[in-house]
Amino acid sequence: MKALVLTSGGVDSATCLALAVKEYGSEEVLALAVFYGQKHRKELEYFQKIAEYYHVKFQVLDLSVIFADSDCSLLAQNADTEIPKISYADQLAETDGKPVSTYVPFRNGLFLSSAASIALSHGCEVIYYGAHSDDAAGNAYPDCSDDFNNAMNQAIYLGSGKQLKIHAPFVRMTKADVVRTGLNLKVPYELTWSCYEGGEIPCGICGTCRDRAEAFRLNGADDPFFKKD
Repeated sequence: MKALVLTSGGVDSATCLALAVKEYGSEEVLALAVFYGQKHRKELEYFQKIAEYYHVKFQVLDLSVIFADSDCSLLAQNADTEIPKISYADQLAETDGKPVSTYVPFRNGLFLSSAASIALSHGCEVIYYGAHSDDAAGNAYPDCSDDFNNAMNQAIYLGSGKQLKIHAPFVRMTKADVVRTGLNLKVPYELTWSCYEGGEIPCGICGTCRDRAEAFRLNGADDPFFKKD
C-alpha cells in the first residue's frame, strides 16, 4: 500500500481519491473515513460508494468519543442545535472571526494523526486529504489552512521517522478549482454527499451546500448529483 486518503464522501475528498488512484493505482490506495459523532451517517454511505467505485480498500475509524463534550452543531449530542443555513461569510460576520459552529474541534489534526498511525501500519508513504483555501478563509476552519498543513506535515514526517508525508493538493486552491480538477478526472460526483443535513436530497442552503453549488456554477457545470435517475 502506497497512499492513504482521508475520505468523507464529499467532493474534495473524492477528488483526492481520484488523484491518488491515478498516481498509484487502486491496489495501492487505502480510503479511510472517520465517524466523529455526526447527526447522520449519510456521508459514510457515500464514502463507501466512492471507495467501491474506485475499487480501493476502505475502512471506517470511530473517533466519536473524543468529541463527546463538543458543542459543534454537526454532532448528534447537539441534536437541538440548528446547523446554520447561511454562507460561511455571513457566519463569520456573526462569530467575530472565530471558527464557525460547524467547526469540529481540531478535527483535521486528530484525523491526520490517527491516519498516520494507520498509514504506517499499511506501509503507506503519503496521506492525501482535501483541505482547500475556501474552507480556511476567514478562520472558518483553521485546520484547513496552509500554515496548519505545513505544521502537521512536519510533525508527521518527523514523528514517523521520515517515512510518511501529507499531501494536500488543494490547500492553496478554491472549491471551484477542486471541482474543475475533478471534472477533468471524471470524478463521479453523483456518488458524493456534501450536505450537513441527512435528508433524501441536500438541503441546498447550509454553508457546504452553498459552496458546492457555487463551485459547479463557476465551472459552468451542472452538479451530477441532481441528475441521477
